[in-house]
Amino acid sequence: MKTRRQVKILELIKKHDIETQEELTDFLQKEGVQVTQATVSRDIRELKLTKVPMGDGRQKYAVVADSGEELSGKYRRVFRDCFLSMDMAQNILVIRTVPGMAMAAAAALDAMELREIVGCIAGDDTIMCAVRSVDDTVLVMEHLKKVVLQEDLC
Repeated sequence: MKTRRQVKILELIKKHDIETQEELTDFLQKEGVQVTQATVSRDIRELKLTKVPMGDGRQKYAVVADSGEELSGKYRRVFRDCFLSMDMAQNILVIRTVPGMAMAAAAALDAMELREIVGCIAGDDTIMCAVRSVDDTVLVMEHLKKVVLQEDLC
């Protein structure tokens, strides 16, 4: 629940200029995430979000630039927590997740910025990734196995 909510927060602040905790709470509730402002406040701290200027005197929430390494670790944890299995069909990678978590896992995959992945489509418990080639699909699978097994990634 917490992981899904925090991934949704990252998606929302990327998509919208959100200025306040109340506004973020409203966006989450519109997305079907029941949350209190106190919980949103804790999530903002844990995600190390900060306010950045928008140029018109207003500010919006954004991910702190220097937390890239820590944030990528969060994304790997999200993926690891959601992952059940994966299989390939030529250059299509199919990933099975815990029910209801495919979108969160796909967002984590996108954040990993693997150049071999062209794009992902997520349902409830399945992600379909278009990969550049069959060889790249094998490389992506090896990388994701390391993520799931928490091995050191270079």
